[in-house]
Amino acid sequence: MFTSIEVIPLEELALRRRKCLELLRQLHPEAGGILIFSRLNIYYFTGTLAVGLLWIPHEGEPVLAVRKGLERARLESPHSVSASYKSYSRIAGLLEERGSPLTRTFALEQNGLTWSLGLNFSRYFQDFKYVAADDVLERTRGVKTDWELAKLRLAGQRHYTALCKIFPERVRPDMNAYQISRLLWDIFFELGHSGPIRMAAPGEESFLGSVCVGENSAYPSYYNGPLGLKGAHPSSPYMGYAGEVWSRGTFLGTDVGFVLEGYNSDKTAFYFAGKPSEIPAQARKAQDCCLEIQAEIASRLKPGAIPQELYRHALDMAAKRGFGLNFMGHGGNQVPFIGHGLGLNLDEWPALADKFTEPLRENMVIALEPKITIPGYGMLGVESTLALTATGCVCLNNASGDLRDDPGDIICCA
Repeated sequence: MFTSIEVIPLEELALRRRKCLELLRQLHPEAGGILIFSRLNIYYFTGTLAVGLLWIPHEGEPVLAVRKGLERARLESPHSVSASYKSYSRIAGLLEERGSPLTRTFALEQNGLTWSLGLNFSRYFQDFKYVAADDVLERTRGVKTDWELAKLRLAGQRHYTALCKIFPERVRPDMNAYQISRLLWDIFFELGHSGPIRMAAPGEESFLGSVCVGENSAYPSYYNGPLGLKGAHPSSPYMGYAGEVWSRGTFLGTDVGFVLEGYNSDKTAFYFAGKPSEIPAQARKAQDCCLEIQAEIASRLKPGAIPQELYRHALDMAAKRGFGLNFMGHGGNQVPFIGHGLGLNLDEWPALADKFTEPLRENMVIALEPKITIPGYGMLGVESTLALTATGCVCLNNASGDLRDDPGDIICCA
């Protein structure tokens, strides 16, 4: 009677499980399998956003156990062995019944449970030994499959169309930041935006992203990003504030994500209400510095590169050009990275930051975002989503894939 909108191919799901189990053998060889709790990781491995848990063993078939919605799970993930449960006390017996028993030592997704649920879970598994394996999951998802890259490329192209083609034709000075946010939503949904922008950091949220005018792009922020904003209200510090009016001679900043069929594109664009010749010299200098850093780091963004080295090189470039104190934010808004992975979440492993010393790999996807705060004008800069190839990187959120075709310069709207 019912059919799913999309079913992820069996061979794609099998590829993801193999990647995960290979990493599990490398990082936690004592574990006989991995138990996954978060809805997004369950979706990644099964194709359904179920509430429950997923057991992926080295020996035997994976088993998806759901608290509610077994019928939907079977529609969207017909290739998984699935069952219902009400209590963690049933899990060991259920897996035994399905022919994939829980091993004496297993790995689990620690970040997929709240503290209280974790304590509840541990009550029923005192005879087992388990190890946290969130590192396995983040590294599995950090390297994209060809199937995922196709999704990311389509999301990126629509993102580029929205921010660089349609939006500049519709936005006007004298609109306030909240009206501009609504305009962006209209354009995004016209192009198929899926809605929720998911974040990996515990408790982190995003709704559209940051839309800010002038100096408010340096407004104090809780969000772990360089661009500050007031947001719609203190209880919802997202989108744009209705009291900020974009007027001639000022900058409009947009750091907003575009999601298509679960996959994120991240892009920042800055707009100036006036002609190119009217852009203040200090602002132009800062933007040119960000473009130079983006081009230099992108040229080094290839398999084998060390994220920490890329980050420190960007810091050095900014300092030599006189922007060290205001690079990637100012004061409490400054963030200790210049880029981050993304995929089903907007913020994924790895980050281009200190202490990230594991070499980058082919098919990783990185949002590269050098930005500079200029007192009196707010923040300027650029952000593009880049996929690593065997020899370098390609841009996913422009028309051609060549970063040189989308320099990310300030877009003037007279």
